[in-house]
Amino acid sequence: MIKSRLVVNNRRGLHARAATKLASISNQYQCNIIVRNAESIVDAKSIISIMLLAASEGTELIFEFDGADEVKASTAVTELFVNSFDEDE
Repeated sequence: MIKSRLVVNNRRGLHARAATKLASISNQYQCNIIVRNAESIVDAKSIISIMLLAASEGTELIFEFDGADEVKASTAVTELFVNSFDEDE
């Protein structure tokens, strides 16, 4: 299992488009991907669940990757956050 702390760094937070990108990338991997904030634990493969986190800019999220391709999944999700979900701000 890999655990990662990632901070939402785009101005609009995890809005619909960002949540869709996160779920889309997460669904490319077989491992389980759980994301949590201070209040909730959700499946990173579900757009609606991600949006329910209501993660605004600056929110710290903890990801847990568990499965055969957890390293690749962790790398892909981390890159998404580092690149601010490929959004021009």
